[in-house]
Amino acid sequence: MAHYPTTVVLFGATGDLARRKLLPGMLHLFQTGLLPELRVVGTSLDDHDRESFVALAREAAVEFSGDDGDIDSWDEFAKLLHWAPGADGPAGLRAAVEAAESGWTQEAVRLHYLSVPPSAALSVVHQLEQADLVEGSRIVMEKPFGTDLASARELNAALHEVFAEEQIFRIDHFLGKEAAQNILAFRFGNGLFEPIWHRHHIDHVQIDVPEDLGLEQRASFYESTGAYRDMVVTHLFQVMAFIAMEPPSALEPEAITEEKVKVFRSMLPIEPHDVVRGQYSGYQDVDGVAEDSGTETFIALKCYVDNWRWAGVPFFLRTGKRMAEGARVVSIAFKEPPRSMFPAGSGLGDHGPDHLTFDLADKARMSLSFYGKRPGPGMKLDKLSMQFSMNDTGWAGSILEAYERLIYDAARGDRTLFNSATGIERLWEVSAPLLDNPPIVRPYQPGSYGPNQIHQLIAPFTWRLPFERTWRDPDTHGG
Repeated sequence: MAHYPTTVVLFGATGDLARRKLLPGMLHLFQTGLLPELRVVGTSLDDHDRESFVALAREAAVEFSGDDGDIDSWDEFAKLLHWAPGADGPAGLRAAVEAAESGWTQEAVRLHYLSVPPSAALSVVHQLEQADLVEGSRIVMEKPFGTDLASARELNAALHEVFAEEQIFRIDHFLGKEAAQNILAFRFGNGLFEPIWHRHHIDHVQIDVPEDLGLEQRASFYESTGAYRDMVVTHLFQVMAFIAMEPPSALEPEAITEEKVKVFRSMLPIEPHDVVRGQYSGYQDVDGVAEDSGTETFIALKCYVDNWRWAGVPFFLRTGKRMAEGARVVSIAFKEPPRSMFPAGSGLGDHGPDHLTFDLADKARMSLSFYGKRPGPGMKLDKLSMQFSMNDTGWAGSILEAYERLIYDAARGDRTLFNSATGIERLWEVSAPLLDNPPIVRPYQPGSYGPNQIHQLIAPFTWRLPFERTWRDPDTHGG
């Protein structure tokens, strides 16, 4: 694996995300040898010099790196940190990057990471242009990528005046590389499942991402956003694309992106009557929230991918804050067989259809539930389940945290897990009916699974969470 020298220019280098994730993440990538030739140029409007920036980065590393040995290589890593005072403008930034790269004979990959509020993103882009740091570089952007079709188009047009689309990496830290590749491997690598992955055999699909956390410091940002813009457009629809996409022509980023965009093009517009919006009791008391706020902290919706493979199959998506548990689960419900041969009372179908469930949280797991005969006289059926757990490997890259993986992928130019301009614009397009005419916000209790109306939305089916059976611990039950 070729290691290119990589310069990460980190805008917002003293902010919360940089301290919690990005600086410790780059230390880990350096320590594991995945980015051995790394330089980091930090910049922000805060008053720092190189020495105080190094001190801040060390504090962040001690607090957030955990105890996995990264800190052992701190002294080496500290030498790679540089500082460009925001007050010095484009010329100062250019000088800091050149100073950081001095001594390299090979041309470096330049990765500009915009850890800045959305309102500041375009000024950073113009600063890079004035500093002559655009050519051959890549730019990593955080969501939101607009808040509707018009603003997304405007943002993309402004970006494209400076950067080509292939230079722009719109980050989705939600779907980890392992989870995404697992779904693709499972779908397209198995003769057992590949032929049945369509409307003839699949009844409906659920993508369920409750969060038990509240909003902490993000309330004022969230007020103007809400659960749909914050989570569904950038995250849940991306997961849906991996579940629904056609086989890519190759396992390459461009081919995968192309198939994801085709899924978005096939989506029917999101109708308000297929959406339940909720707000947890107590949200209006949070600092930064209007006392009559109509922002949703919960959303559940039904949508359709109207193509040959999926016509008529509903996809149910759900996410919200302050819910009963934090989870990331995709459930594929298979159609039930005709029941004619089984006697009444056999139990077939009593526990819903057969399900294939992916747990996309940190431990990648899958479960297949199906009916089997209960031992003993007569024909009584019980729901059984097989569970598989992907155990960790020893490879350094197997345990990368989401942000580390994305920095590493962007440094290598791998766009598999990033959002494209075309895809994002199309998603805002299908969202228009909902954004123009949102249904009322209904209250729900913190610690619940959302407002009661979610049951009507999914009827005659039921939500898979909470599960009828718990995940087993593979260490104690042999998987």
